Amino acid sequence: MMKKQTCFFLGIDVSKLWFDISLMPVVNYQKEPMITERFDNTMKGLALLKRWLKEQKVSFDNDTLLVIENTGIYHRLLWKFFSENNIPIHIGNAAHIKKSFGIARGKNDKIDSQRLCSYAYKNDDELKASSALNPAFLNLKDLITSRSRLKTQLGANKAYLKELKNINDKATQKMMENVYKMAINGLQKSITEIEKQITIVIKSDSSINANYTFLLSVPAIGPVTATYILCCTNNFANKISGKQLSCYAGVVPFADRSGKSLKGRNKVHKMANKELKSLLHLCALSSIKYYQEFRDYYERKVKEGKHPNSVLNAICNKILLRAVAVVNNQKSYVENYKKAA
Repeated sequence: MMKKQTCFFLGIDVSKLWFDISLMPVVNYQKEPMITERFDNTMKGLALLKRWLKEQKVSFDNDTLLVIENTGIYHRLLWKFFSENNIPIHIGNAAHIKKSFGIARGKNDKIDSQRLCSYAYKNDDELKASSALNPAFLNLKDLITSRSRLKTQLGANKAYLKELKNINDKATQKMMENVYKMAINGLQKSITEIEKQITIVIKSDSSINANYTFLLSVPAIGPVTATYILCCTNNFANKISGKQLSCYAGVVPFADRSGKSLKGRNKVHKMANKELKSLLHLCALSSIKYYQEFRDYYERKVKEGKHPNSVLNAICNKILLRAVAVVNNQKSYVENYKKAA
């Protein structure tokens, strides 16, 4: 597919304090020299960026494409800025983009922005623009991340007290528990308050609330897992498939074979979202305890000789496939026997 007669490609390398932007105009199907500038990653810096883009006669429409790596929180101001100015922005996976460069020697912020700009030009036909920034979604993502961190701290404190119990006498142990009591109670109250705020944010946005309700209709998926799936998929803005989400969660086995010498067994890849996988594992354990369909499937596969963890992994995959199906179809989950009845 041929590039447009006149278009602009941008690549931005973001850091906490500033960002480097590279611009490559394409005029009459010919690439022009790349230009690179640096701006502060602040509202004032964005105002200067807008002025600079206008000086370079960059079009604020679909004739311009920006590629930026997902940096967690540091790219949010840019995401908001380009969304408000109608410039398509592709927020790419850092590992995927880095591997596309091939063998690359040396790096700095300026070179990285130039490589991102070239990546935008070469992959223009395949790149999909990320959805516009949704403030409610960002609030939800921050809340669920904060909840995970507080849960980790709470678990660490409880585990430490449990370890001390095996070596301390009763008086010392009671003293340590009193010392930690205020911290543990504070963490538990913070987690409860965050969960209340998560509910408020979900109900405040109709699209998030609708998808959240559909996810809860899937057997074994609870409020925390449903919220985390929404955060991982950007509220299913880009119509992700069940296979893509399962691969992202690390519950899809891949072949490990090459010629005659390498004949390994199928196994999941280590590159995955470990927290989502952990939540799904808990969902799978819950499913074989409370849902007959999954219990029968688990027992049948274990009798056939499958490893229990392998069967649980397959159940995680089934749960995710159903989760994506109900959201993409905008219909609540219906069990087969109920549908037949």
